[in-house]
Amino acid sequence: MILEIKIPSPGESITEVELASWFMEDGALASKNQEVGEIESEKATLPLIAEQSGQLKILVEEGSTVNVGDVVASIDTSVEVPDSPAETPDVAESRAPAESPAPDVKSDTASEIKATPVARQMMEKEGLSVDDIIQGLRKITAGDVKKVMAHSPVLAATQSQKEISREEDRAKVSQLRKKISERLVAVKNETAMLTTFNEVDMSSIIAIRKKHQEKFVEQHGIKLGFMSFFTKAVTEALKQFPAVNSYLDGGAVVSPRYCDIGIAVQTDKGLMVPVVKNAEVLGLAEIEKKIADLAARARKARLSIEEMSGGTFTISNGGIYGSMLSTPILNPPQSGILGMHNILERPVAVNGLVEIRPMMYIALSYDHRVIDGKDSVGFLKTVKEFIEEPSRMIFGSQSPEQFLLEL
Repeated sequence: MILEIKIPSPGESITEVELASWFMEDGALASKNQEVGEIESEKATLPLIAEQSGQLKILVEEGSTVNVGDVVASIDTSVEVPDSPAETPDVAESRAPAESPAPDVKSDTASEIKATPVARQMMEKEGLSVDDIIQGLRKITAGDVKKVMAHSPVLAATQSQKEISREEDRAKVSQLRKKISERLVAVKNETAMLTTFNEVDMSSIIAIRKKHQEKFVEQHGIKLGFMSFFTKAVTEALKQFPAVNSYLDGGAVVSPRYCDIGIAVQTDKGLMVPVVKNAEVLGLAEIEKKIADLAARARKARLSIEEMSGGTFTISNGGIYGSMLSTPILNPPQSGILGMHNILERPVAVNGLVEIRPMMYIALSYDHRVIDGKDSVGFLKTVKEFIEEPSRMIFGSQSPEQFLLEL
């Protein structure tokens, strides 16, 4: 029986996608529910799944643009698939590092030559050995030697000192990258974007993490990071400054009463922004778990359209890459985005004395059509206060002392 593998729909508005890659070769044996390839659209990356075990036949090459519903491969279920087709002793041995083959290769090096499972099966069927295959290959060229040298750090380093490269790599722009580019240009052209800055003393947060990290991990199974504190601080600040949580929809300003916080995640395929829904009702442990899960699946390109839609505000942490200061760009249709940056020990004035404190610059980019300067500056100042005195997040606009004294 032949089963067709068709292109799934990434979303209602998407009619065509790019066949990004095949994970298996044509003719390879695929197990049931195994991922055999993936497609990439302007919104998400989705896997192609083998619904039944069998032999894969690829009908469309990598990099091709195809329509939703097109048949790109098939599975011949009449071909029996072993339980572990790629883990036979011969294949395991064939994964050892290979040396450049020569016409007079001895049989004791045969186990070092790489071979795919399909090639190995063909050789066994025809009664051919690795030596037989090598003997029938072309002669070794200078290009072959260079390829082997490229896999040797020592040889590659030596070679790079002798040769000056003038080569260039050219890759097709992905559907996701195209969409990101269009959105970034649209933000610059269609919004009145401004950025305001402040700095935060991270001493309190660092002290809390140091004091409670071990028990936090023991109880919740995840490390306590900075992102959960900032997410919580943002949701509390948005309650005081709802305009920062608003967006334009035609002739109306929409102000959600919930906080769906987008967390910018850098992946190999570009920047993705999964959304933590209703973050205003979550505790720090729940926020950490949700961010970790979304970020891990974002890097594997396994997020659904729903998980990347509907954010009301975004947080971007350039500090993990060493950025000291930046102006984050808006994620439309949102009107605000908070930029976190690197933590550096700097001399600051504390009660008339100079002390060394771990400081972070924070930035709020906002759409001035929706958010006034007073709200933007007030919002960022409130986030700063929450981070410097985390207990205030429990009491909102009041300090713990004001709450106790009913002031």
